[in-house]
Amino acid sequence: MDLISEVRQLAVIRTKEKVLEDINYYLGKQEELQPFRDYLYERGHYIDQIWMNVWLNKVSNDISRKEKKLYLKERNFEVDGAPRKYINHLFRTEMKSYDPFDVGSWLKETFLNQGNKWEERYVQAREEFLENQKKEQLEKEKQEVRSHLNESVISILEKENSKLYLYLRYELAKQIVKDLRTSKYRLVDEGHYGDKLISDSLFNENDYKNVEDFLYELTGSTEKTIYWEYERYFDKYNRMLEEILLDNISEKILNQLPVSLKEKFFNITNETLSCWHIYEILTEPLNNIQTVFMEKLKEEYIADLITLAAIPFDMVIHEEIYKLDLEKKEQRKKNEAEAIEREKVAEDRMLKDIFGREYSPSYLRNIQYVLHIGETNTGKTHHALEKMKRASSGLYLAPLRLLALEVYDKLNSEGIPCGLKTGEEEKEVEGTSHLSCTVEMFHEREFYEVIVIDEAQMITDKDRGFSWFKAITKANAKEVHIIGSLNSKDMVLELLGDAQVDVKEYRRDVPLEVEQKLFRMKHTVKGDALVCFSRKRVLETASLLENEGHSVSMVYGSMPPETRKKQMKRFINGEATVIVSTDAIGMGLNLPIRRIVFLENEKFDGTGRRRLTSQEVKQIAGRAGRKGIYNVGKVAFMTDIKVMTRLLEQVDEPVHTFTVAPTTAIFERFQRYSRDMGYFFHLWDKFESPKGTKKASLTEERELYTFVQNTEIEARLPLMELYGFLHLPFSTKEVVLIKQWRDTMEALVKGEELPEPQIKTGGLEELELSYKALGLHLLFLYRLGRVTEAIYWERLREEISDDVHEKLKTDVKKIRKKCKHCGRNLPFEFKYQICDSCHWTRKERRKYDFFDEFP
Repeated sequence: MDLISEVRQLAVIRTKEKVLEDINYYLGKQEELQPFRDYLYERGHYIDQIWMNVWLNKVSNDISRKEKKLYLKERNFEVDGAPRKYINHLFRTEMKSYDPFDVGSWLKETFLNQGNKWEERYVQAREEFLENQKKEQLEKEKQEVRSHLNESVISILEKENSKLYLYLRYELAKQIVKDLRTSKYRLVDEGHYGDKLISDSLFNENDYKNVEDFLYELTGSTEKTIYWEYERYFDKYNRMLEEILLDNISEKILNQLPVSLKEKFFNITNETLSCWHIYEILTEPLNNIQTVFMEKLKEEYIADLITLAAIPFDMVIHEEIYKLDLEKKEQRKKNEAEAIEREKVAEDRMLKDIFGREYSPSYLRNIQYVLHIGETNTGKTHHALEKMKRASSGLYLAPLRLLALEVYDKLNSEGIPCGLKTGEEEKEVEGTSHLSCTVEMFHEREFYEVIVIDEAQMITDKDRGFSWFKAITKANAKEVHIIGSLNSKDMVLELLGDAQVDVKEYRRDVPLEVEQKLFRMKHTVKGDALVCFSRKRVLETASLLENEGHSVSMVYGSMPPETRKKQMKRFINGEATVIVSTDAIGMGLNLPIRRIVFLENEKFDGTGRRRLTSQEVKQIAGRAGRKGIYNVGKVAFMTDIKVMTRLLEQVDEPVHTFTVAPTTAIFERFQRYSRDMGYFFHLWDKFESPKGTKKASLTEERELYTFVQNTEIEARLPLMELYGFLHLPFSTKEVVLIKQWRDTMEALVKGEELPEPQIKTGGLEELELSYKALGLHLLFLYRLGRVTEAIYWERLREEISDDVHEKLKTDVKKIRKKCKHCGRNLPFEFKYQICDSCHWTRKERRKYDFFDEFP
C-alpha cells in the first residue's frame, strides 16, 4: 500500500468520527425522533464537505514535498525548481478527485435497514444533550453566585479601607520604632572583592523626616529577587503589609457576608464558603491596596509614628489621632513649601549677585582688532605672526602646547627672543619681550603691542571655550589678531561689538580634489597622511606600513609634544615618506602633505561613536596640498565617498554660542556666602548662562573633587586655590595620575615633600604614562612657584620624550592588531576589537549567565 492510500484510510476514519459527532448534535436537539432520511436531506451538503476538508488537510500535511513532486511528475507536471506554494496548489487540486469517500453510502449502510440502530443513537444523543444542558445551567448559576460574592467582598473591602489603613499604620509604627533601635548597616567597597556589609552604628531617628527616607536603609539581610541582593526596609515592610492584609482581612470579610449568600453558595457549589475563597477574590484588589497604602505610608512623618506606636490600638482613638496628624502634615507641607520658596528667592538673589553680568565683553575701545578668517592651510597664522614678530612686544596664544612650542622655537631661531609658558613648562629667555603660551595661560593685566589668538572657533568647546572668550574680550594690547575658521566670523564680530575690526578673509591657493575611488592600504604612496581616531589604530596602521616597506611618522594626542615635533620633522625632511595621525593633524600642523586619507569616518567623542562633522572633515582635509610644493591637495576615503564629499563641500553653519566658565571674580563673590566647593558646583548647575552662551560642564573638576570632598585637603585650602588644583590640565582617565594628584594634594596641605612621579621605562605605553606623570608634577611645581626645582624634572621629561621617539622607531614594526581577549592576531581591515571566536563565546556565556540569575 502506497503512502497516499494509507493517509486516505486515516482520513476516512476521521471523517466517520466527525459525521457521527454531527448526528449526535442533530438528534440531541430534537424533542422527538426525526427520520434518518430527514437528516440526510438537511445535512447532506455539510456531510460531503466534511470529507473534502478532512481529506485535503490530511493529505497536504502528511505527504512530504518530495512525495508530492514525485506524484506530480508521474502525471507529467513540470515541478523542478517550482516554488513550494505552486507545488502545494497543484497537489491539492489533484487530490480533490483522488478516490473520494462516499459518505452518504456509508451512512445508509450503517443506519438504513439496520433495525433500531437509528432509534438507539437518538436515545443516547438526547440523554447527552439534556445532561449537558443541566451542566451549563449549573455553571451559569455558579458564575452568578460568584459574581454576587465578588461584588459583596469588594464592597465590604471598600467600606473597611480607611479602618484597615489605620490598623496597618499602627503595626508599621511599632515595627519602625523597633527597627530604629537596631544597628545601621552600610556597604564598604573592597575593590576586586566586591562590597562588604558592615554594622556602622545605631540609627538616629532625627536623620529621617518621612518613612520614605528610612525605607532604603539596609536591614543587614539578603534576599533573592532575580539575583541575590541586600535587603532594604522597603522590601521588609512590603512583606509585612502583605502578611497583615492576608491574615486579617479575609476572615473579617467572611464574617460580614450575609448568611443567605453563604447558603446559596453552598447549595449551588456544594462547598462551604471559606477564607480561602475570599482570599482568591482579594488577590488582585489587595495588591492594588497594598501599593496605595505603601505610597501613603511613605509620606507619614517618622515623629508622628513614633508617638503613635506607644498608644494601644483603638479604632476611635487612632482615627482621631490620624485626623490631627493629617492637619499637622498639611501645615508642615505648607511650612516646607514656604521655606523652599524663601530658599529659592535667597538663592536667586545669590545667583544674580555671584554671576551677574560677569560674561559681558569688556574689551578696550582703543584696540585695533584684526580678524583672520579662512579655510585650513591658507596662511592665516603666518600673516598674524609676521605682524607680531615686528612688534616691540607680542603674545601668541595657542590651542595646543605643541603649537606654543613650535612658535617659541620659530621666533628664537629667527633671532627674536621669545619665552614659553604652558603650565607644564616655563622657559625664560634673556631680553625677551615676546611670549608663546597656551590660551589658558592668558592674563588680562599684561600689556603687549600685538596679541595673536589662534583657532578662535575653539570658543565653542564645552570645556575649554571660555579661555578663548576671555582672551578675545579682555586682551590688553595695541593690536589683537584673531585667527579662526569661516564659521566663527559672526560670533567673533558679535563679541567685539562696535570695536574697530579689520576683517581679512583667506582662500586656498591650492584646491582640494576628492578621489572617486575607494582607498585601500596598498594605494599608500609618498606624501600621504593617513588619519584615524585612536592611538591604537595609529600604531597598528604604522606597523602595517612599516612592514610593507614604508618609512612612517606618527602623531597622536597622548604623544609627548617633543616627540611629536621630531616625528613631524622626519616627515618634513623626507626621512619618513608617510605620516599616520589622529585628528591632532588638523590643528595648526603645517606639513608637506600631498594627500589626506580618512581611514575612518567616525570618532569616539567621549560618550559614543559618531560620524565626523563637516567642520572636522574640512579642518583635517584642509591639511592636504602644501602651497609651493603641490598644485592640488588630494583627499581620499575608505568608505562613503559621496557622504564624506558632501560634508567637505557643504557651507559651514555659523557658530552662535560660546562656552563660559567660572572666573576669579565669581569665586570672590561666592566666598561671601560659602566656602563649600560642592555648593559652588550646585549653584553652577542652577545658574542660567546668558543668551548665546553655554556653561562649561566642569566634568573633570567635579570628578577630582570627589577625591577631596570633606577631607583635610578641602578644609585647609582656600577655595580659589582648591579650584586651581581641580582645574589642572591632565588626563583624568589615567587612574595612576589621579592617585598621583591626590597624593600630591595631601602632601601639600600637610607641608610634606611632594611625592615624586612614578617613572617606568619599559614599553611605549609605560614611557608615555611616565611623561604624563612628569607633566603633572611640573604643573604642581610651576603653580607653587618652584621654578628652579622644575628644571631638573623638565630635563628628565625631555629624556623620556627622546625614549618614546626611539621606541616608535624601533618597536612599531612589532605591533600587531590583536584580539583584546585572547591575543590572537587580527587582519588590519577587521573592524572589531575582539575576534569572532571570542565574540560568540562571550555571547553564549552571557546567555547562560542570564538564565543562571533566575531561581
